[in-house]
Amino acid sequence: MPPRVLIADDHSVVAESLRALLEKSYDVIGIVQNGRQLLADASRLKPDLIVLDISMPLLNGLDAAEQLKPIVPNVKFVFLTVRDDPNLAAAALNLGVVGYVLKASAVSELLKAVTEVLGGKSYVTPKLRPQNWAVQAARAKQFSKTLTARQKEVLQLLAEGRPMKEIADILKVSEKTVMFHKYRIMESFNLKSNAELVLFAVKHHLISSDP
Repeated sequence: MPPRVLIADDHSVVAESLRALLEKSYDVIGIVQNGRQLLADASRLKPDLIVLDISMPLLNGLDAAEQLKPIVPNVKFVFLTVRDDPNLAAAALNLGVVGYVLKASAVSELLKAVTEVLGGKSYVTPKLRPQNWAVQAARAKQFSKTLTARQKEVLQLLAEGRPMKEIADILKVSEKTVMFHKYRIMESFNLKSNAELVLFAVKHHLISSDP
């Protein structure tokens, strides 16, 4: 049986193009458009591989992958992203065997990354690969420093402009808990307004700065 692949991208044209490309060789079992849907469907479908974007609504791809590892321990990830940031690539590699490919790359590079990852080898686009990936741990630490997993979830949802009640419903917590996390984030990082909160989320790659 061919490997089972799940696609996660909030741009329908990209997702459908990926489906058409990958289903020639793999069993594409579904498409999801946000990080929360990815958690639910991957837990249920248990794919062999997930091809996912990093910038997705509700929960970004890196955090979704991190939460899925203990739930579907054998799943592998290929990140397909516009973000040519070595820190993000290093943070992705911290998850284990993964691929990191830019959306501007050739189709052949994506297919190579999928093959390598399914074969148990990580793949990082040559456009990002430093001379020595021994700095990987330091880069990953730099990316993820200071924010807890829950704070990143709350920050992303706040920066997306979602109201407190909706965030509380998504995270299955009280509005008071959401307000507490917002207060701690703003106090810890000396953020004075919602605009600064959004900029902080962009800096930490939790939301995209693209229009």
